[in-house]
Amino acid sequence: MIDLLLGGSPCQGFSFAGKQLNFSDPRSKLFFDFVKALEVLKPKYFLLENVKMKKEYENIITQHLGVKPIEINSALVSAQNRKRLYWTNIPGVTQPEDKHIYLQDILENGYTDRLKSYCIDASGFKGTNLKQYLENKRRQVVYEKPFKVGQFNPGGQGYSVYAIEGKSVALTANGGGRGGKTGLYLVPKICCVAQHGRYNDDGKIEQKYEPRFDGKTNALTTVQKDNMILNIKEMYIRKLTPIECERLQTLPDNYTAVGVIDGKEKPISDTQRYKMLGNGWTVDVVAHILSFIPETYLHTVVSLFDGISCGQVALERAGKIYNQYYASEIDKYAIAVTQKNYPHTMQLGDVTKIDWDAFLDRLKLIQKGS
Repeated sequence: MIDLLLGGSPCQGFSFAGKQLNFSDPRSKLFFDFVKALEVLKPKYFLLENVKMKKEYENIITQHLGVKPIEINSALVSAQNRKRLYWTNIPGVTQPEDKHIYLQDILENGYTDRLKSYCIDASGFKGTNLKQYLENKRRQVVYEKPFKVGQFNPGGQGYSVYAIEGKSVALTANGGGRGGKTGLYLVPKICCVAQHGRYNDDGKIEQKYEPRFDGKTNALTTVQKDNMILNIKEMYIRKLTPIECERLQTLPDNYTAVGVIDGKEKPISDTQRYKMLGNGWTVDVVAHILSFIPETYLHTVVSLFDGISCGQVALERAGKIYNQYYASEIDKYAIAVTQKNYPHTMQLGDVTKIDWDAFLDRLKLIQKGS
């Protein structure tokens, strides 16, 4: 009857970045609406996504769903560090291959300073004159998370400044501060360029240009003594753009730019786009998981907390064909974006108000009639 049940129940109550109210948080209690739908609909396959959380709460979810979660970091398929847990009965799911996508790859403009880091040392940035520090004492470290080059008071992700080498911090739906929801990143306006030569496979010297910010030349060598330097004139710090955030979630550019409201296409504000994208899935992770479903054709899919229908994008990328897609969502802007991109989506409304037995009876009549 139901081939696939999808859900990404609200995570704010579980997140280590939040207050960790867990099941005492009304948003986290919505998990049990997923459980209820799972029990009534009895789908052939299901997938639930949520944040990393305390083991005791992870175990409660595992107990209700009957499967252990798979932890996947979006960094494998995108430019974003985003560790998430996925509970699914889809068989044989493995980790996706690392696509080696970095933040530089998805920026609309700006440059990283180099492919290799400086030699690490013990000094670090303290204070507020970020521009002077970056011009005179540029430093890097080897890092897994985005390299933080400074912060504004009172600190935290919304007030921290990260370099654009490596992965972004995780998008959030409700973060505050100057970099609320996306983080702040150091992007150069004018890049220093260093020229150097190296031998190629044919034994010939080829020129290579790479950006630099320290005002230093490359080391002189016996084969290439010329260096071309452009001094830094100005840098600026900016938030990621909505398009860059769409790329972090591996969505098409401008996927969230327009929605359908009252039958008319209307532009969506950046504020709402940031929020929706922070609440969304990294599509290519979900597509990877769905690709392990043996069947190509899925007649009926039900998606709870559907948001902007990242599930439908993922199904397409996984090569799955489906006939009916039912979505439960309450955010009018998310619904508008879904209806723009997938106008045949059947909206079910508030998940807490759905009578799943009645829904199943109606679905049987529809399928019997078809």
